[in-house]
Amino acid sequence: MGSGAWTIEERSTFRNESFSKEYAIVSETGCLSIIVLGASGDLAKKKTFPALFNLYRQGFLQSNEVHIFGYARTNISDDELRNRIRGYLIQGSGSSAKQLEEVSKFLQLIKYISGSYDSGEGFQLLDKEISGYEFSKNTIEGSSRRLFYLALPPSVYPSVCKMVKNYCMNKADLGGWTRIVVEKPFGKDLGSAEQLSAQIGELFDEPQIYRIDHYLGKELVQNLLVLRFANRFFLPLWNRDNIANVQIVFREDFGTEGRGGYFDEYGIIRDIIQNHLLQVFCLVAMEKPVSLKPEHIRDEKVKVLQSVVPIKNEEVVLGQYEGYRDDPTVPDNSNTPTFATVVLRVHNERWEGVPFILKAGKALNSRKAEIRIQFKDVPGDIFKCQKQGRNEFVIRLQPSEAMYMKLTVKQPGLEMSTVQSELDLSYGQRYQGVTIPEAYERLILDTIRGDQQHFVRRDELKAAWEIFTPLLHRIDDGEVKPLTYQPGSRGPAEADQLLERAGYVQTHGYIWIPPTL
Repeated sequence: MGSGAWTIEERSTFRNESFSKEYAIVSETGCLSIIVLGASGDLAKKKTFPALFNLYRQGFLQSNEVHIFGYARTNISDDELRNRIRGYLIQGSGSSAKQLEEVSKFLQLIKYISGSYDSGEGFQLLDKEISGYEFSKNTIEGSSRRLFYLALPPSVYPSVCKMVKNYCMNKADLGGWTRIVVEKPFGKDLGSAEQLSAQIGELFDEPQIYRIDHYLGKELVQNLLVLRFANRFFLPLWNRDNIANVQIVFREDFGTEGRGGYFDEYGIIRDIIQNHLLQVFCLVAMEKPVSLKPEHIRDEKVKVLQSVVPIKNEEVVLGQYEGYRDDPTVPDNSNTPTFATVVLRVHNERWEGVPFILKAGKALNSRKAEIRIQFKDVPGDIFKCQKQGRNEFVIRLQPSEAMYMKLTVKQPGLEMSTVQSELDLSYGQRYQGVTIPEAYERLILDTIRGDQQHFVRRDELKAAWEIFTPLLHRIDDGEVKPLTYQPGSRGPAEADQLLERAGYVQTHGYIWIPPTL
């Protein structure tokens, strides 16, 4: 599909309703300028520009309405930036002439400006280029739309936001807007996060700030609210009377791979658990919102975060894989965990007594992210089948997106014996030919539409840091130390022991296998 106008039918059937036709960007206001700050960096090349290209390719960004500006310190030309990006836009070796043409047309929408992040000269030049584009489109001053995507380290957020505020804002309010998108990590603890929020909050109003967590753009994470609140049979089950424990798991089968110095500043809790897994926890544990309005949803997320009790040391297991400190950028005495299992307890009517086990690690024996909800044993087990395992509802976020219900059934044959099986909805099989949108595509589109449902509000960020900051300070001070584990293993054996103490019952002899097409 090229960048020309779409028919109503094409829009409404796009990706089998993965994106609905309401996502089409209607030009009721002025032209759209998307400014990627940090345009020469890895995040921009690997995530931001490919997401913009996919939106363009599917007709959601029209070439006559949008222009993309790259800004960074690197002194390169427009064509040099385009050539750096090009390889990340072409998928596979068998690209057709049509695909190559789409890439070339998209790259022509990109203009590059070089400048510092803390001086006005570069941002004045940037504003001049944006204003020139807006003028060329006969846009009334103040009706244009400006989206600033900060693909930058958080240390430069305050200075960059100040420059944008001073030099690059819309000059009047005639239906247009200026919005900024900021990436994680948003601070390193409660104090630094609050300081950063205050600095940005002095410059922009909360509706202008989009704190992006790409996990909230994942297809099956976005499905959580639908699953919970649109299906009758889940409603009476989703509570402490029926659920024994909940696991939210992130596993990688590789280590830091040259990012050791960066990772060592943060560790696995700051990098994965405090943001990605905690956001998933909110959607699993929150109460039903009044409506689907972004503020109603975010209100409920804040409430459940504020119900989490302080984390106990005995409900934490940290690990560091053997060889992590061999990286020359990692200190020899590093106490930074590359693995963590943390049990959260929620003090409210629905979840009192149910452990939420958040687990993440690097250099493990598999790569996956999933939510595993384990139900309690059947009372009065007449089939004597409890040893085979409990019922579980599993939502597999990546790879091989799926959701399946693990349950006990009769073994086919003449004998009355039982076996574990599953009711399975595997997306690759059920939705053949449907391309699941990348998280960044969906979230960038949401920022253009002004929908903050899948972004983190300031009080939500504060509540999240309040949960983990005491533990993080104990780790930073050396009070809690990581255990060594072998790369390619499950992590420290003590983590499995913690799961057992928390009440998780492992199923033996059953392995879920993604169905083949």
